[in-house]
Amino acid sequence: MPLSGLKVLDLTRVRSGPTCVRQLADWGADVVKIEMPEGAEPGDAPGGPRNGPDFQNLHRNKRAITLDLKAPRGLALFRRMVEQADVVVENFRPDVKERLGVDYPALRALNRRIILASISGFGQDGPYRDRPGFDQIAQGMGGIMSITGLPGQGPVRVGIPVADLSAGIFCAQGILLALIERERSGEGQWVDTSLLQAQVFMLDFQAARWLIGGEVPKQAGNNHPTSIPTGVFKTRDGHINIAVTGQRIWERFCRACGLERLLADPAYASAKARSDNRDRLGEEIDAALAAEDSASWIARFNEAGVPCGPIYAIDEMFADPQVAHLGLTARVSSPHLGELEMLAQPVRLSRTPSRVERHPPAVGEHTDEVLRELGCSAEEIAELRREGVL
Repeated sequence: MPLSGLKVLDLTRVRSGPTCVRQLADWGADVVKIEMPEGAEPGDAPGGPRNGPDFQNLHRNKRAITLDLKAPRGLALFRRMVEQADVVVENFRPDVKERLGVDYPALRALNRRIILASISGFGQDGPYRDRPGFDQIAQGMGGIMSITGLPGQGPVRVGIPVADLSAGIFCAQGILLALIERERSGEGQWVDTSLLQAQVFMLDFQAARWLIGGEVPKQAGNNHPTSIPTGVFKTRDGHINIAVTGQRIWERFCRACGLERLLADPAYASAKARSDNRDRLGEEIDAALAAEDSASWIARFNEAGVPCGPIYAIDEMFADPQVAHLGLTARVSSPHLGELEMLAQPVRLSRTPSRVERHPPAVGEHTDEVLRELGCSAEEIAELRREGVL
């Protein structure tokens, strides 16, 4: 596999960090998930119930050990692991790794090839450095809630933790870049990103509308903010998505749904005119589409070369023949929960594909195995367990 032989120490929790590490584990990295011994950390386990769908989907392809980094012997064991590792990933608040002694200068002193990857809420420095960061907060501060939802509705959260997920994926990309650079220099480095940085970057063209055009984007509901008519439209039995971009597709669309008369209407003669009159145009389209059901319109528009598609619930989406054909899920057998179906990686490599091979581990499931690989004897492991280090 592409990352076979890569050793990764996973100190992450909740979502952004585990998302990053999953990108490495699914492509063959040997990932060891390091958690506090059971009972050593008060409160509920971060990330929800361990046997719940969310945790299981995030933590496949990993081995798991328990290790108290606050205990001197626990930290000493971790330092020995760092000497043999390639990557350490963490998403503590910035000050925590410094207190624990797992910051980049400390790790580099042990292994100059080590790559430390850090995800925080707001960055490793700056005025908000020590604030706790959560996806909802990053969505609000990162601007996306101001452009999501219906006009005048008030701020609306996106239906997925987009800041967490994108921060994790960007961090994994940074790790891969650092690994490539290490082939030339022989040196590791510190990779860091944050939920806020990732969320701002994900604004993409909406951010460019302000940075380059001086325009503050607003909520546009289901309508595309700049390409009209693109959005959600009513049919006889529900709703469909239609994307009418450019003059040629506009002409095809009008002919396909019997609205040829609009082609001669000055109110819709150009993209700007259609944008200026978007509400009236939307009413015209809804009235025309009410004559037939969604499936009929989708077939007709696809035949005419007009981009369109159904709007699925999650179960309907997985039942779609194209989704099934693409192989977007993978199965793994868990000794704890039986057969599990999980999301697979959305990128294909022709010779070295990703795989879901290991079930999500129980707490400390591989502690003895990993420590034996490190050179610990059975007696030493038993002693560490008695001391509460494991």
